[in-house]
Amino acid sequence: MNDLLIRGARLADGSGNPLRRADVAVRHGRIAEIGRIADPAAETIEADGLVLAPGVVDVHTHYDAQLTWDSSASPSPELGVTTVVIGNCGFGIAPAPPAQRDAIARNLSEVEGMSLTALETGIDWSFESFADYLGLLRRKGSHPNVGVFVGHSTLRSVVLGDEASERAATPEEVADMRRLVLEALQAGAIGFASSQSLSHRGYGGVPMPSRLADEDELRSLVGALGEAGRGIFQMTAGPGTTVPFLESLAVDTGRPIIFSGLLHNEQFPERCPAMLDECVAAQRRGNRVHAQVSCQPLSMDFSLANAYPLQSLEVWADLRGADAAAVARAIGDPAFRDAFRRQLATPTKGKLFYGDWHRVEVAQAATPAYRDAEGAQVDRLAAAQGVDPVDLFFDMALAEDLGTVFSAKLLNADEDAVEPLLRHEASVISMSDAGAHLMFMCDAGYALHLFGHWVRERQAFPLEEAVRQVTSLPADVYGIAGRGRVDVGAHADLLLFDADTVAASRPRRVWDLPGGDSRLVRDAVGVHGVWVNGVKVAAADGRRDPGRAPGRILDRFEN
Repeated sequence: MNDLLIRGARLADGSGNPLRRADVAVRHGRIAEIGRIADPAAETIEADGLVLAPGVVDVHTHYDAQLTWDSSASPSPELGVTTVVIGNCGFGIAPAPPAQRDAIARNLSEVEGMSLTALETGIDWSFESFADYLGLLRRKGSHPNVGVFVGHSTLRSVVLGDEASERAATPEEVADMRRLVLEALQAGAIGFASSQSLSHRGYGGVPMPSRLADEDELRSLVGALGEAGRGIFQMTAGPGTTVPFLESLAVDTGRPIIFSGLLHNEQFPERCPAMLDECVAAQRRGNRVHAQVSCQPLSMDFSLANAYPLQSLEVWADLRGADAAAVARAIGDPAFRDAFRRQLATPTKGKLFYGDWHRVEVAQAATPAYRDAEGAQVDRLAAAQGVDPVDLFFDMALAEDLGTVFSAKLLNADEDAVEPLLRHEASVISMSDAGAHLMFMCDAGYALHLFGHWVRERQAFPLEEAVRQVTSLPADVYGIAGRGRVDVGAHADLLLFDADTVAASRPRRVWDLPGGDSRLVRDAVGVHGVWVNGVKVAAADGRRDPGRAPGRILDRFEN
C-alpha cells in the first residue's frame, strides 16, 4: 500500500515540461508512481486541479544558529521550502572552539541583523568541529533537508583569533584553514563559502574576517575543493569581484563557482547584465560560474535606533552600534545632515541606500501624532510640507525618540530591469537570506512570490519554468541528487498549491525568539500542503504541522 496518494493534480514536475494531469503516489519517502493510480494509500488527497510541484530548494539561507534551537527552520517549510543550504557568505557557526564562540555569535548578530540576545540564549554549543555540528543537527532533527557550507569568516576566527578582522593570514595559518576546509568536506560540507562585500561588517563595525583575506589565501582555500574533488564555492561579491577572477578559480579547481548577489542598482545599471553575460561565456568554455539573483526587491524595515540600511555609508561609521543618545545628537546636527546628503548624491559601489526617498515609507509610527503618515512615502510627505526629505526623515525619527519604523526598497526594485536577470541562463533565483536580518526583513517566501507575482500577475514566465527555476535548477547546480523533481524514485519533497491565489504575505512581527526578542515572518497564501521525504511539514495555507522532523542533513552531493 502507498503511504500517500495525491490524486488529480496539475503536475509541474520540476523539469520545465508542460503541466499535465496526474496522480502521484508516495511510498517510504520516495515517489513510487506517477499517472492514473488505482492502488490504495494510507492517506489520499484530492488535489482537484491544484498544482503539485517539487519542494523549493533554497540555496541561500542562514539558519545555522536557528536550527540548533528550532528544528522547523521557520518560516521556510510553511512557504514551500523543502531543502535549505546554510552557511552562505562564510558566516557559519562551525567549527567553534569555546574560546571563539562569543566572537562568532557577536559577528553574526551584526552582519546578519540577528538578535544577540537570541543567539546568546538560543545557540546550542554542544559541538566543536564541523563534523560535530552536523552530528548535532542530525540528533536534533530538521523539518527541511539541510546542506551546510563551511565558512571562511568562521575559519579565520578559529585560526587567527582576535586578529581575524585585522590582518592577512600567514602561510601557516592559511595551511591550518585549508586543513579545516578539507576536514569539513570529508564530514559532508556542501562546499566552502566566503564574502568580500563591503556591507558585511561584524560586531562594532569591523570588517567581517573574510574581507581581510588576500588572493593567495582565497585561492588556497578554494583550492581545497579541487584537492578533494568535490564541493562548490559560494562567494558574496565585493566591488572588486570580477567574473574573470571567479572563472579562474573554476579553471584551477574544476569546481562550480556561485556568487551572490546580483541585485539591480539603478546607479550602476549595466553591472548585472554584463556579469551574467560573462558567466555564460565562462560556461561555454566549460567553467561552471553562476550568479544568484532575487525575484524580490531588497526591502528592509528599520528604525534609526538600528539603521542597518545606512551602515554602509561612511558618514554613519561612528553610529554603528552607538546608543540612541549619540544617534539623536548626530542626526539633529545640520553639519551631519549636509554630509549625509552629499554622500547620498555620490554613487559608490557597496552602498545599500542612495537616497531613493520615493522607495522609503513610514511603516509604523511610534506616536499618535504621526499615525496618519503610515504607508506614505518620505518624498511625498516632504513635498507636502515643503521640506527636504532628509530633514523630514530625521525630524520624524527625533520626534518619536527613534521609534519610527521605516520600510525601504533598497535594490532590485525596477521590475523592467529585474526581469531579464531572472530569465538569464546564468542566473539561479534565490537570495532569500532566510534566518538572517530577522529584525529588518523576511524574504523566505520568494518562490511563492515568483509564482504569484511574476507568473500570474506579470506573466513573465510559464508556471512550469518558474517551478524549474527554484527546484531542479538549483538542485542540479549544487549537486543535490534526487531532489527538485517529481520523478519515480526521487525523494518525495512536494509542494501543493493553488496557482490562482499563491503568494507570500507581507511581513509580520512575532515575538518568539530565544530571550523574547522579535523577528519578521511571512505567511503562505494558497498553499495546501508541503511534504519532506513523504512526511507533511505544513498543512493548508502554510500552517505548520507539529509532527516529525523528516528532513535529512545532506552530506553526499553529485557536482
